[in-house]
Amino acid sequence: MIPIVLSGGSGTRLWPLSRSLYPKQFLPLAGSRTMLQDTLSRLEGIAELEPPVIICNEEHRFIVAEQLRQSGTKAAAIVLEPQGRNTAPAIAISALTTMQQGEDPLLLVLAADHVIANVEAFQAAVTTACKAAETGALVTFGIVPTHAEIGYGYIEQRRSGQEETGNGLPRGVHPVARFVEKPDLATAQVYVESGRYLWNSGMFMFRASALVAELERFAPEIMTACGAALSGAKADLDFLRLDAQAFADSPEDSIDYAVMEKTDKAVVVPLDAGWSDVGSWNALWEVSEKNGDGNVIKGDVLAVDSQDSYLHSANGRLIAALGVSDLVVVDTEDAVMVAHKGQVQQVKKIVDRLKAAGRKEATQHRVVYRPWGSYDSIDNGARYQVKRITVKPGAKLSVQMHHHRAEHWIVVSGTAKVLNGEKEVLLTENQSIYIPVGVVHALENPGKIPLELIEVQSGPYLGEDDIVRFEDKYGRT
Repeated sequence: MIPIVLSGGSGTRLWPLSRSLYPKQFLPLAGSRTMLQDTLSRLEGIAELEPPVIICNEEHRFIVAEQLRQSGTKAAAIVLEPQGRNTAPAIAISALTTMQQGEDPLLLVLAADHVIANVEAFQAAVTTACKAAETGALVTFGIVPTHAEIGYGYIEQRRSGQEETGNGLPRGVHPVARFVEKPDLATAQVYVESGRYLWNSGMFMFRASALVAELERFAPEIMTACGAALSGAKADLDFLRLDAQAFADSPEDSIDYAVMEKTDKAVVVPLDAGWSDVGSWNALWEVSEKNGDGNVIKGDVLAVDSQDSYLHSANGRLIAALGVSDLVVVDTEDAVMVAHKGQVQQVKKIVDRLKAAGRKEATQHRVVYRPWGSYDSIDNGARYQVKRITVKPGAKLSVQMHHHRAEHWIVVSGTAKVLNGEKEVLLTENQSIYIPVGVVHALENPGKIPLELIEVQSGPYLGEDDIVRFEDKYGRT
């Protein structure tokens, strides 16, 4: 069995903590590990499990690689989508990738940004799903609903009594009667009370060849485009780059619409394991640990006479809450959001307005992550910019030059190996160096601890696109 982890997403529903260049799956929202790392860790102990295939946005590739490294996970492949085309093309690519060596594995398709509290129950459901998938069934996992929810689609299971009889399916597996779109509240209440309906989790299991056969039957245009995209793919470091034009030719469709709602092979395994897709701040409040007043406290927060709120200081600033209830307050380096819990489904409207105004807060944090480390833009003016730069041990920025700006580097901690024109020097704490406009230069951390430095840029143009790269160990030339 090969896990297929879908790591896409626009990063809008949990703004300002989650943004398109650093969406929620890369954040430690429900524990000390990131959601991607939690997704991988809950697979530990499942028998005959192969290394995972990760499908992600090209802009997230180095974040994925770094989080896999931190968790000690070796991926079978990190496949880069040139653009988002929904889940059907992503899963089609995954299936074709795993079959390239003539094998036909079971595929366990997971989203990178789900919370599952009961790992034991999840693994038991996976074991049950294996038995059905081995017979050629296309298995989806349906969440046993805890309340009438209008934010999820539903799956109606065809049942006779507590267990199916005479249908050849393993115990605990039920044929799918139909998939239902997100209902209104009254309809959702009827669904929950009937006991026949489950929330659609977006998790699946099937044999690769079984999925491919149904895609060729119901969505041949997707299979043609994905086959061409994989045929034209190129290896780039640890990543597999799909042919961009071929992938763009694929119709944009979900695996539910493309296959699961049309096939006669769809079955469902009920899952009762404390699942959430953390689709809103209210949902995150529900799955997080609360104090005696019902508040979720993250970071430096002082709450007095306040109840049932989510209060998160992500940048070390003190949040003082007095006499409030049912609020979400999130403070990051460059944005503060205050919202009533009943309105958090509308956060996307804020992001849309920011995008329309061309504001960078819509897409990226003040701290920007790179394969070599990160930088934090701590101050800027008309002709200057100040950054705090962190370089990981053994990492090196590209050999580069700038047409419009000079740079002054001051080492705060660690050791810097600097190429400055024809000279190469070592700098340690409190030492500095000046890089004139147009001079070829590079920065490297040869030490065993992170390199921290302050960079002061000056010049008429300070954009990130004023970089001419000559060499780059991360393939960005």
